[in-house]
Amino acid sequence: MSPPILPYGRQTIEDDDIAAVAEALRADFLTTGPTVDAFEHAFAEKVGAAHAVACANGTAALHLAMLALKVQPGEAVIVPSITFLATANCARYVGGEVVFADVDPMSGLMTPDTLGEALTRVGDRRLRAVLPVHLRGDACDLPGLEALAATAGAVMVEDAPHALGTAMTFGNVAERVGDARHSAMATFSFHPVKTIATGEGGMVTTNDPALAERLRLMRSHGMMRPQGADPWWYEMAEPGFNYRLPDLLCALGLSQLAKLDRFAARRRALAAAYGQALAPLGPVVSVAAQPPWSDPVLHLMCVLIDFEAAGVTRRQVVDGLKARGVGSQVHYIPVHRQPYYRQRYGDLDLPGAQAWYDRCLSLPLYPGMSDDDVVRVVGALRAVVGV
Repeated sequence: MSPPILPYGRQTIEDDDIAAVAEALRADFLTTGPTVDAFEHAFAEKVGAAHAVACANGTAALHLAMLALKVQPGEAVIVPSITFLATANCARYVGGEVVFADVDPMSGLMTPDTLGEALTRVGDRRLRAVLPVHLRGDACDLPGLEALAATAGAVMVEDAPHALGTAMTFGNVAERVGDARHSAMATFSFHPVKTIATGEGGMVTTNDPALAERLRLMRSHGMMRPQGADPWWYEMAEPGFNYRLPDLLCALGLSQLAKLDRFAARRRALAAAYGQALAPLGPVVSVAAQPPWSDPVLHLMCVLIDFEAAGVTRRQVVDGLKARGVGSQVHYIPVHRQPYYRQRYGDLDLPGAQAWYDRCLSLPLYPGMSDDDVVRVVGALRAVVGV
């Protein structure tokens, strides 16, 4: 009998998580209750931000960030091409125009150099925001990106679903992804394959109380209750959305958040084991580059494969791994190549993004894996690639 397939990512749900959800089911509030506030306060404290605003999912978090900044139709938002669709789409939701930045071909990250090149293509549009993505869990060069964005009159919004728990050191100062020291806001996702899971769910962190207030307003229809008004009275100055995260899911989030340090330690240990096991496969197979300032809690175990040198296609590798019980995924197809964006902006030449896509493959990584699972994955990869 063949061993069960190892997916590239998987949630870790334990008995106390189930108990927390069951307790929430018995409570007075299934949504818009006190557990939402408790999750937000605990999350803000964990990442070192002044405010955290929970919402329905990571895409909603990005959309809310654009709404909070009041990005207007025709204004420009710079995003890296190597990311999930939502990073670019959030600008389009509010009528903004996307300017795609290239990435470092070894790390997949937007850099000051690639941002600087993207700035030359903004044209006469007003640049409102720059959205660096902490791909895989490694942190971007936030001070370098912040300086360029500020000079161009824009603010940063960190797209950080991959990087919960990641630490950084800039100028001998220890920082955490989500503390928003260099950005207006940072967004997170709690999709099942992320570091902590709520099923679906998202969060926006900020140190700006006005932004936090607007995020909360726009996640609930744009509806507000004026002070001193009748208890049933509410007003809407502009339409918002129903992007609330229920108490039921916040209860799971609280339980998962309490395990973040354990999950982070296990992901770091697995990443280290992968690094040792994959070293003999070089140069055909290499681990994605880690910037020197980043101490990541990896969400994705990305390797770069020279498929031509190996004499195999990526599809052959994916299929060969699957036949040996190992799942894999590609993160990501460059967004600027999507039909919608090609039709809107034409064909762009972003060589770093193309080079990353041509070689990247994500291997299984989640806390429930054993050290033997890493050996199994690398052994399967070695057999398929032939090195």
